[in-house]
Amino acid sequence: MRRILLAYTVNELGTWFGYVALAVGVYDATGSVVATAALFIARGLLPALLAPVLVVRVERSAGRGRLAALYVVEGVLTLGLAALIWRFWLPGVLILVALDGIAAVAATALVRATAARIAEERPGSLEAAQRRANASLNVAFMASFAVGPAIGGVVVHLAGGPVALLVDAASFMACGLLLMGLRTADGAAGEGGSVRSRLAGAWQHIREMPALRVLLVTEAMAVTVFASVEPVEVVYAKSTLAAGDAGLGLLLGLWGLGAAIGSIVFARSVTRTLGPILTVGTLLVGVAYVGFAAAPTLALACPAALVGGVGNGIQWPALVSAVQRLTPSALQGRLMGAIGSMGAICPAIGFALGGTFAALTSTRVALWTAGGIVMLATIAFLRLPASRLSETDEQARTAHVEALTR
Repeated sequence: MRRILLAYTVNELGTWFGYVALAVGVYDATGSVVATAALFIARGLLPALLAPVLVVRVERSAGRGRLAALYVVEGVLTLGLAALIWRFWLPGVLILVALDGIAAVAATALVRATAARIAEERPGSLEAAQRRANASLNVAFMASFAVGPAIGGVVVHLAGGPVALLVDAASFMACGLLLMGLRTADGAAGEGGSVRSRLAGAWQHIREMPALRVLLVTEAMAVTVFASVEPVEVVYAKSTLAAGDAGLGLLLGLWGLGAAIGSIVFARSVTRTLGPILTVGTLLVGVAYVGFAAAPTLALACPAALVGGVGNGIQWPALVSAVQRLTPSALQGRLMGAIGSMGAICPAIGFALGGTFAALTSTRVALWTAGGIVMLATIAFLRLPASRLSETDEQARTAHVEALTR
């Protein structure tokens, strides 16, 4: 588990270097907001559709080193991106970004599924072990989120985008070395079955588990609304509050600090039921958006940013833990792939909706609306019975998966 955690942390830090380098590089070379938006669409659309297929293909092999190979592939693609940013060619950048996104979403899904498998092999409560694993990964993610963009921005400013992408590529290669020889699937998950039939089995499981279906649909709505606020925040900080670049940086920094605090709160709550934790995390994000909408000054918007970050740091690992609780071992990789796809495509939809809605109304109306929708989502989360699943339910789900994969 330590190797997985270290590799995940290195990967997330390196990814922020690449994120900043690509966004700045494309905008500087084209001067076009449309081209920059195309970058994020390429990063989200194809990965959302194709990453689950790649997850299944890797799981079917049931061999060692497949996860490490994915990170090596990401490293090679990132080297190509460094060359294309240096000698700029937008079509090539978009193609490599899409391919890298597919590998990235699949690798993250397999990391979480592998961490869950390792948790199953440890003595004690399975649910508590899975939640501790998720909490550890989430602390690493939020810590990287808190410092990665700032460090990446400094590297891009001082050394240029291609150098930052070389650092990103080196981080992927390091992850490959750390995870060399790690098995990504258990024996049952690697036995037979076409890619199509295994994906169909995962889909059938979602359809036949009402709690899981409601959980995923509600989270998809929540993530879309969460993302819709991101393009609005820039205008909100710089124009609505007249706080300038420094004000925007302060709000983002406080949100990141809150997210790090929230991840620690979740890590210390492994004995608490998931439904209320997921509800509270979502509610805090909604409260933050309402706070933004109501705040007349930057000073009053800052506490809202901190509260929203705490909610963000609690909400996502609670969601992952709830999905794992509702999913048998043989389907963990495929369901983590589904979450990864949701995390790739829903923000792309949210960016478009949020920017359009704010342009048609105002930033404050957009924030009031987002806050209200998120708070409505808390009702659905509160009604989920994820924390009340029994051992008998687990046995029934496992039998169901065995029937699907025969």
